[in-house]
Amino acid sequence: MSCPLLFMPFGPFRKAFSFGPGIKSESSVAKAKTVLDIQQMKAQGEKISVLTAYDYTFARLMDQAGIDIILVGDSVGSVVAGYETTLPVTMDEMVYHTRAVVRGTRTAFIVSDMPFLSYQIDLRDARLNAGRLVKEGGAQAVKLEGGENVAATIAAIVAMDIPVMGHIGLTPQSIHRMGGYKVQGRQEEQARQLLADAKAVEAAGAFAMVLEGIPAELAKQITAEVGIPTIGIGAGVHCDGQVLVIHDMLGLFDKYSPKFVKRFADISTPVSQGIEDYIREVKDGVFPGPEHSF
Repeated sequence: MSCPLLFMPFGPFRKAFSFGPGIKSESSVAKAKTVLDIQQMKAQGEKISVLTAYDYTFARLMDQAGIDIILVGDSVGSVVAGYETTLPVTMDEMVYHTRAVVRGTRTAFIVSDMPFLSYQIDLRDARLNAGRLVKEGGAQAVKLEGGENVAATIAAIVAMDIPVMGHIGLTPQSIHRMGGYKVQGRQEEQARQLLADAKAVEAAGAFAMVLEGIPAELAKQITAEVGIPTIGIGAGVHCDGQVLVIHDMLGLFDKYSPKFVKRFADISTPVSQGIEDYIREVKDGVFPGPEHSF
């Protein structure tokens, strides 16, 4: 006679199970936003807020503030690792940062970037690497750059039941072809291609797409003609949502500052001042004082 408790992994005792260091527990997943929630926001006309995060601390602050989506972007290569571009970022690095972000969240929807060379070679690599970001990293979706040229890749990943966010327009992984970080879609032929790219991304099964560095009117047209949410960055106010790099919007990264970035806070000055005060007190023998000693 079998014991029913042995066959109840999804029953009342699930909360006692360990899901590993990068996976949300049931208590947190239960209230987390889903793909359906994000798509419903477009249908209801509610704007979608998105920020990048690469570590537990920032992810926790964003989650507590009520951010809708956290993007673990390959922009980590520029703002954290100090690379000149996003191209050197590896899969192992993306898995590491995704796990850190997931541990800091309860309700935000987590999307992780697929880095350069993780999906461009063949569909097997693309599926395997997308699976790693979900299985090892704990992401709920992945993002990859490109339009018609990656439609088959998007479809292959979606066929694994992994949600995909597209990314068209200025695609940083294509920086060498584009000749730098330049606005895309200003010429009529470019605009037509971007509209075709957007429709191809949607047809391939993506649940949303980033529109980066394109004219506002073109972004407005794309947003009206596709049924999935558009997330703008340098694409004007008519997108269904907006995304910024957290280091940009907090004034922590000043190597370059695109026109579309707004600094909602400048914390670099107080941080620098705090470090200078610490150095001075250590050298003057003021810190640590009696109150900091045992």
